[in-house]
This record gives sequence, structure tokens and C-alpha cells, in this order.
Amino acid sequence: MTVTTPGSREDTDREQGVPFVSATWLVAEREMTTFLRMKGFWIGLGVLVVGLFALAVLPSVFGGGQTSVAAAGPRAAEALAGAELDVRQVADAREAERLVRAEEVEAAVVPDATGESATGVRVVALTETPSDVVRALSTSPPVDLLEPADVSEGQRQVAIMVFALVFLLCGMGGAAIAQSTVTEKQTRVVEILVATVPVRALLAGKILGHSLLNLGQVVVLAVAAPIALNLGGHERLLSVIAPALGWFVPFLCLGFVLLAAMWAVAGALVSRQEDLGSSMSLAMLLVMGPYFGVMFFSDNATVLTVLSFVPFSSAVAMPVRLFIGQAQLWEPLVALGVLAATVVLIVLLASRVYSGSLLQTRGKVALSQAWARQD
Repeated sequence: MTVTTPGSREDTDREQGVPFVSATWLVAEREMTTFLRMKGFWIGLGVLVVGLFALAVLPSVFGGGQTSVAAAGPRAAEALAGAELDVRQVADAREAERLVRAEEVEAAVVPDATGESATGVRVVALTETPSDVVRALSTSPPVDLLEPADVSEGQRQVAIMVFALVFLLCGMGGAAIAQSTVTEKQTRVVEILVATVPVRALLAGKILGHSLLNLGQVVVLAVAAPIALNLGGHERLLSVIAPALGWFVPFLCLGFVLLAAMWAVAGALVSRQEDLGSSMSLAMLLVMGPYFGVMFFSDNATVLTVLSFVPFSSAVAMPVRLFIGQAQLWEPLVALGVLAATVVLIVLLASRVYSGSLLQTRGKVALSQAWARQD
């Protein structure tokens, strides 16, 4: 009796008799349908979109807006001219004090009758010194910026955090491939699937299906980001981040395919959900490493440059460099080419390991054992 094993001549003949593209799309459609029916998928996407809008809009809503100040007399109004404050002109100091006590304004600027103030005005507040009003009245020397930044440091750090966080969430989302693979092995469903479609088509379909789901989520976030930034009054930040956001989509999609192949292998090497943690460590390291690398070294141009050309971290490091203005036009093209070549290589290697371990359901399969299957 002839036994058909993954990678044998009989398996090869069977694969040649099945349309590979059709089989791949069949598996991809099955994966997408399964996850689109899960409430957790939509809840997760909703949380990401709501979090993006909250991050962009809430600071401007609850940030207090401009401080309201009562200005008593022309001298006080002149002192507050040009200040980013909500100035309300009143007739005299008594009226200004009444508004402060009624908490209709946060502070008042009134003429100084004691002669102690160099500016000729005094600040009246209820319980605490209004630091923003005092700063507005302070005389500051002109400042010349040699390299003026397009966005503030706070906005820069938030944008970098969002890039890194989206990469982390998408990368960890690939764990669903490993979990579904183990479930299919544990329930012996994989034997039915392999009897219907080639093993490599099963791998390609899983990667394609989850990549399309990931692409859909990234497109939703890419469309929602400009809307959220406009609603939050961050038009200047939007003009700076838009080019980097355009590069982020292809980098993230290729990066996900790279990680998806690793997740699929992690799932094929074990036969029980309980053993999945031992095979997922490398994939998790390849997801967590770039996240923490970009977060910790965003101010180190040398380290960030190296990370932007390493395939497993370029998906997040290169868009960050584009955002902060450190990368020239040719650099993302080269990094994207290196990433694409690495994706092809890793997928080919992963397909061999995946094929050699998928039907082995007796515990954890060693990499050498999966690799050395009979061709």
C-alpha cells in the first residue's frame, strides 16, 4: 500500500491536478468569512477607530480652550493684545473683580494703582495664580529658530506612538493564523482540507485572507486619521503626516505578510493549543522588537536608520523616519524592495516547514524534522 506524505511524488501530482490559484482563494475566502462573522473582529476595529478619534479630538475638547480674562480699561486691553486668551473688556476694576468672584472669568487684568507693576497692570484671580495669563503679560525677547519644527514635540511623540501601536496590533493580529492552524490540527479538520486543496495553497490562502483583512483595517484607519485630525484642529499635523501615512500602508501590508508566514509556521509545529506558546516566541519577538525599538530610539537617528532597513522593523521604522523628516526619497524605495525580497524568501522557506509539519499531529514537531521531509 502506498502512503501519501506531504512533499511526496503522489502529493506533488495531486497538487498539479488542482488549480493552485482557485484553491488559494477558496481558503482565503473561508478565513475571511470566518473572521468577519466574529464579533471580536468588529469590536477590535471599532475600538481602534474610536481610540484614534479620541486621541485627536478629546485634547481640544477637554483641554479647557482659551482662558477667559476680563480687561479693565484700555491699558489692560493693550497689555493683552495678541495674547491667545479669551479677553472680555469691562468698564472698571470693580466690574472685573465681580466677574472673577462670580467665576464668569478665570482672571482679570486691571490698572495698577500702587506703582509696583512695571507693566502698569495687575492680575486679579480667585484662588490660584493664572500662569497662562501671567505668561501672556511677560515680556519675552525675540526668538530665532535655526531649524523650526513643523509640529510640536508632543504631537511628534503621539504620531510615532500611533505608528508603532498600529504595527503592534496588526502584527499580533497574525496570531489568529497560528491559532486557526492549531485548531484545525487538533480537530483533525486539516486532514479534510489537505484532501481537498494542496498544502501550499492552504498556507497561501491563510496568508492572503488575513492580509486582506489586515489591509482593510489599515485602509479604514488611513481614511479615519485625516478626518480625526481635522476634527481635532490638527490640520498642520495632517499635512506633515500624510506622506508618511501613504508609505505606511504598503510597508505595513508587506510586513504583515512576512509575519503571517512566521505565525503560520508557529501554528503548524504544534498539535495542541496548550503548546502554542512555545512555538510563538520567535514571532512575538519579531513583533514586539520593532515596536519597542521605534518607541525607545525615536530620537536616535543612527539606530532608527538601521531599523528602517531591517525587513522585520522597516514596516514601522521607515514611515516614522519619513514623518520626522530624516529619510530621503530613495530610502523608502530601497527599504520596500528589501522587504519585498525578504517576504518572498521567508514565504518560500515557511511553505516547506509548513508542509512538513502540518499533518504531523503527535505533539510538537522540531524544525529539523519538518524541514527534512521526504521530497
